[in-house]
Amino acid sequence: MIKILIVEDERIAADHLEKMLLSIDNSFLILNKTESVRETVSWLQNNQVDLIFLDIQLSDGISFSIFEQINIKTPVIFTTAYDQYALKAFKTNSIDYLLKPIDKSELELSIKKYKELSHNKQNQININDIIQQFKKPVEYQSRFLIYAGQKIKTIKTSDIAYFYISEKGIFICTRDDKHYAIDFTMEKLEEMLDPLYFFRINRQFIIHIDAIENMFPYSKSRIKVELRPSSAMEAIVSFNNAHDFKKWLNR
Repeated sequence: MIKILIVEDERIAADHLEKMLLSIDNSFLILNKTESVRETVSWLQNNQVDLIFLDIQLSDGISFSIFEQINIKTPVIFTTAYDQYALKAFKTNSIDYLLKPIDKSELELSIKKYKELSHNKQNQININDIIQQFKKPVEYQSRFLIYAGQKIKTIKTSDIAYFYISEKGIFICTRDDKHYAIDFTMEKLEEMLDPLYFFRINRQFIIHIDAIENMFPYSKSRIKVELRPSSAMEAIVSFNNAHDFKKWLNR
């Protein structure tokens, strides 16, 4: 029997993760689901678990502060919708991670990795290395090289309103409503862009905070965004991203 703690400030996401875990192995025992740094520290001071699923961004701060308040040797699987710049550190230090929305097959692989590590006492997980990686200054893309016809030019990242996918490829839309094709994937762009200013609202759009003209409630708890400059395609924040989008807006 594996005793598990889920640390997640979105109740729906926590319940969904619990259901997936029990569908993988109904012998798992979910001891608790905490929602904040404070609640998690208080609970862990009086309880022990075998495995922790830990959301990086909680309602009262970054979850790494938990490790600064109490000594935890329990294996951790991080869950995150952003902060991809530090994912390499998770791999290097044998910490596993799951990108939201969590895929069941990826969850099964993480459980398998945990079981393998638990039988290898020499393979220790170093939380401090992860924390230090997050404290390191990160250099984000400051400009993009663009081929416009026979010309080559650079576009400052600060001049970009949003990135979008069309049938012809992936494009930049600048603040003055000019459009340029680029060769990066949306996944790569997410790593290159400062998450303080850019957010991927769905598969088609990565938007700058200043490109938001208006926002409206949409069906199934989604959010409709009116962009500036306007887009021929609707910009709808997906259901899976809506919670983190609201967090991003409130940073």
